[in-house]
Amino acid sequence: MSELLLELFCEEIPARLQVRAADDLRRLVVDGLKARGLDVGAARSYVTPRRMTLVIADVPEMSPAISDERKGPRVDAPEKALQGFLKAAGLASVDEAEVVKDEKKGDYYVARIEKPGRPAAEIIAEALRETILNFPWPKAMRFNAKLAGGGELRWIRPLHSVVLLLDGAVVPFEIAGIASGNVTRGHRFMGGEPFTVTGFDDYVAKLRDRKVILDFAERVAVINEGANALAKDAKLSLVEDEGLAAENAGLTEWPTVLMGTFDKSFLDVPAECLTSAMRMHQKCFSLRHGKKLANRFLLVTNLEAEDGGKVIVAGNEKVIAARLSDAKFFWETDLKKTLDDMRDELKGITFHEKLGTQFERTERIKELADTIAEEQELCEAALALRAGELSKADLVSGMVGEFPELQGLMGRYYAEAERMNPEIARAIELHYKPKGPTDSVPLESEGDGAAVAVALADKLDMLVGFWTIGEKPTGSGDPYQLRRAALGVIRLVLENDLRLPLLRYTVPALAFMHGNIGGRNASKERADIQEQLLASPVSIATKLQVVSELGQMNAPSQSVVEQIVYEAHTKAVDLLSFFADRLKVYLRDKGARHDLIDAIFSLPGQDDLALIVKRVEALSELLATDDGVNLLAGVKRAQNILSIEEKKDKTSHAGDYDAALLQADEEKVLAAAIDKVKGDTAAALGVENFAGAMRALAELRAPVDAFFDKVTVNADDPALRQNRLHLLSQIRAATLNVADFSKIGS
Repeated sequence: MSELLLELFCEEIPARLQVRAADDLRRLVVDGLKARGLDVGAARSYVTPRRMTLVIADVPEMSPAISDERKGPRVDAPEKALQGFLKAAGLASVDEAEVVKDEKKGDYYVARIEKPGRPAAEIIAEALRETILNFPWPKAMRFNAKLAGGGELRWIRPLHSVVLLLDGAVVPFEIAGIASGNVTRGHRFMGGEPFTVTGFDDYVAKLRDRKVILDFAERVAVINEGANALAKDAKLSLVEDEGLAAENAGLTEWPTVLMGTFDKSFLDVPAECLTSAMRMHQKCFSLRHGKKLANRFLLVTNLEAEDGGKVIVAGNEKVIAARLSDAKFFWETDLKKTLDDMRDELKGITFHEKLGTQFERTERIKELADTIAEEQELCEAALALRAGELSKADLVSGMVGEFPELQGLMGRYYAEAERMNPEIARAIELHYKPKGPTDSVPLESEGDGAAVAVALADKLDMLVGFWTIGEKPTGSGDPYQLRRAALGVIRLVLENDLRLPLLRYTVPALAFMHGNIGGRNASKERADIQEQLLASPVSIATKLQVVSELGQMNAPSQSVVEQIVYEAHTKAVDLLSFFADRLKVYLRDKGARHDLIDAIFSLPGQDDLALIVKRVEALSELLATDDGVNLLAGVKRAQNILSIEEKKDKTSHAGDYDAALLQADEEKVLAAAIDKVKGDTAAALGVENFAGAMRALAELRAPVDAFFDKVTVNADDPALRQNRLHLLSQIRAATLNVADFSKIGS
C-alpha cells in the first residue's frame, strides 16, 4: 500500500471558499478513485491561501481484476436488440458470447467479460483530471491555459503547479500545459524558492521551514493564542471573534499578530460601530479595558518583518484612523435627525413590491405589537406601539447603511440619545431576536415585554405578508428566511410561556393584507369593502369587530366580506401547518416524537403553541408507562375495527350507545368508565391540567382490555352489534378530547 500526495498550487484562494474547497477536493478525488475500482484508505485535505493539499493512505498498486457476466437477448431476438447487447458488453460479434440453453424461455446469449486490473497511477490521473475540470467553484476564472482538445482551464485563480506523488514517485499527469512534478514553493515572501518533496511528512516539514503552516485549524489556534498573549501583556481583554480568526487564517500562511493604537477621541462613538469598522475593513480584532472598548486593536499579518512590524502597524493605524473617522461622521450625522425623521424616510423604501414600503410595514407592526402587548399583558401597550413604530427607522441611518449588521442596535443608541423610555430603546434593538437557533430570546421576566411584543409582531407580519402573496418556502429555497421567522415565534412564545392562539392573530392580519393587495384591481364593490377594512382602527380586536359588522351589510356585500375572511382563514390554516412542521423540528431537537405533535395538532382548535407543547409532554409521559402503551393498543384496535366495519357497512358507526342494550358486565363497566373519563378529562383540560387529563385517560386501559378479552363486537344480533360499535366509537371520542391516537406510531 502506498501514500498519495497531491498539491494544487495557485494564486490566492478567497478565504471564505477555502474550507469548503478542501472538503470538495477530498470528496471528489476519493469518489473518483473508488468509482474506478481503486479502493483507498483514509484521506485528509488541507488548504492555505495558495494551495490545496490532499493525502490518501493505503493506495493499492492496481485495481482488482473484475469478472462480469451480462445476460443478453434470446438467440432469435431482432438484429437491433443483438447489436445493442454487443455494444453494451463491448463485444465485436455474437461469436464472442456464450449461448445458454433454456427450454422454457428459449436460449439466450451471455457475455462473460474479464477486466484486468489497472495501474493506480493511471486511475489517479483520470480521477484528478475529472476533478479539476468539474470542480464546483461558485465562480471560476478563465486564464491563458489551453486544454488539450480546445478550451481554457477554469479555476478559482490561475493554477501554477501540480505536485502528484505516489509513494514518492511522480505520477504522470498534465493539464493545460501544467505537468505534474515533485516541486512546490513555500511562503510568498519568506520561502518562495522552489523545493522538492518526497512524501507528506517531508512536505509538511519543508513547508514549515519555509514559513507555511499547512493546517487551517493550527493557523486559527496560532492567531487566537497570539492575540490573547498580546492582550494579556497590555492588561487588556480580547473581544473574542472565531469568525474573524478563521478569516485571517484564510488570508495567511504564517500568521503573526501585532498591536496598534487609535486616537481616544473615537471612543465617543458606540463601541460596536468601531468594532464593526475595524473588523469589516481591516480584519482587526478589538480589545477591551474592563467593560469599555480600548483604543487598541490587533492585526494579523502574513510575515515576520525585520523591524518587528513597526511599518506594518503604522500603515494599519493610518487606515484604521480613516475608517473610524468615517464611523464617527456617520454617528454625528445620524444624531442630527430624530428617529421619527428617519421613519418618515421609510416611505421611500420598498420592503417588497407586493407588500408595500418599510413605513407601511412599521404601521402594521406597531398595531400588532400594541395588541399583543395588551392581550398578553407584556407591558404598557403604548410602549410596544411606540417601539414597533420606530423599529425599522434606523435602516435609513448612515451607520446601518455602512454596517447592516448594526440594525436594531443603532436604533437603540439613537433612542437613548433622544432620552426615550429604556424599554422602548431595548425593544428596538432586540426585536430582531432570535436571529437563529442559538441566539438568545428577549424575556418578559427580564423587563423586555415590549421587545417580546415587537419581535412577535415583526415575525408574524413577515409570515402573514409572504403567505398572502404566495411566496412560501420550498424544499429548495427560503429566500425570505420564513422558517427562521416561524422558529423565532415558537421560541418567543415557549420561552416566555405565552398563550398566543395563532389563528386569532393571523386571520385578521391576512384578511386585511389580502384586501390591501387585491383592492387596486378588484371590483368596485370589493374595493369599497377592502377600503373599509383597511381604514379600521389599530386594534386587531377592533378589526375583527369591523369584519363582523361588515358581514351584517346587504347580501352582496356580505358575500364579499365572507369571501375575504374565508380566503384569509384558509391561508391561516396553511400557515398553521407550517408552524406545526417548524415545531416538530424544534421539539425533535429536544428529543420529542413528531407523531405526538401530529396527534395534538390534528385536534380542532389547536393553535396555541405553549399548550400544544404541554399536551405533547403529558402525552409522552403517558406513553412511557405500561398503562399508556396498552391503552394505545386498545384504542388503535377499536379504531381499526370501526374502520373495517364502517367500510363494509358503508356508513359511520359514530354515535351514543343504548345503555339498555349493554349485556356483558365488561361492556357495562367500559361504558361507565368512558362517561367518567369524558368528564374527568374535560375538567382537567379546562384548567390546563394536561397531566391530569392523561391520568384520567389511563383509567380506560383496564376496561378496554377486559372488553376485548370477553366481548364479541360483531355479535349475531344486529342491534347488539350496532350498539357495541357505538360503544367503540365512544372510546375514540373520549380519547379525541386529549389526542388523536390514530396519528401515534406503535
